[in-house]
Formats: sequence, C-alpha cells, structure tokens
Amino acid sequence: MKAISISKEEVWQLLKQVKDPEVPVLDIGELGVLRNVSFDDDKILITITPTYSGCPAMNAIEQEIKKTFSENDIENFSIKTIFSPAWTTDWMSDEAKQKLKNYGIAPPSQTSEQYLKSIFERKKTHVQCPFCNSLDTKLTSAFGSTACKALHFCNHCHQPFEEFKCH
Repeated sequence: MKAISISKEEVWQLLKQVKDPEVPVLDIGELGVLRNVSFDDDKILITITPTYSGCPAMNAIEQEIKKTFSENDIENFSIKTIFSPAWTTDWMSDEAKQKLKNYGIAPPSQTSEQYLKSIFERKKTHVQCPFCNSLDTKLTSAFGSTACKALHFCNHCHQPFEEFKCH
C-alpha cells in the first residue's frame, strides 16, 4: 500500500472535476454535496450528502469520484454517505447560485429559514426568471426534471424555466 502523498486541499481541488450529473455546471463541492475530506492513517475518507435521500445522482457521483481517484493513481480511499445533517441549499455558495442562473436555472433565492417562514406565514413568493430577471413568474409544477427542481413560466419573456428549490 502506497503512503498518501496528497494534501487535503489537493483532494478538494481534484474533486472539483466531479460534476453533478443533473447540473453539470456545478461540482460537488460547489453544490454542497461534498461535505468533508479527511485522512485515517493511509486512507482518504470522502464524506458526501445527497440533496434528497433518494437522489438518483448519488451513484453517478460516487462512480465519478472513484474514476477521478483511479485516473490520479489514488487507490486507498473510501466514500461515506451521510444523511444528517440533511443537505440544504444554504450550503451552496453565491458563486454556485450565479452559475445556476447563467445556466438557465433559477437559484434558490432564500435561505431555508426564510423559506420555511414564508410557508408558515402563507406568503406567496415569485421566483426571478433567470433569463430576463422578471418576478412576473408562475409556478407550473412543483417538480421539474428532478425532485430538487420546480418548473416555472415567465409571463414577461414567455420562457419556461426550472428553479433549484430551497431546502
């Protein structure tokens, strides 16, 4: 078994190659799915959290991590999936949210706390269109192409678009 000759920061950099298969403009670190990189003796431990407990992308993400490590001659590692704390859009950076918008997906516009408060207060919020920035939008379906997205329509530019739902 080879000794580990890679730093924690280098592992994080390496894992920037692993993109979310459903939103390929974001890597798993930007998305907040990559929770931790640590070392246990000669083993690299990768901790990931799914956006949803049944997220179908997690298997693809694990395979991409394995492929990335294999291509870089890293053999001694393990991947651990944790469900607590539950993933939240609060873990996404502002840069990641801007990448979503540039890709044509409305990013979450609230923190999870603000979102829950709006539900309890029954406040209707409008999602900003990622194409023209209008708030004259309507929800057309609570579920988009994946469970973490919703479908909307912009009454201003007449474009349908997805929103990355706040969690």
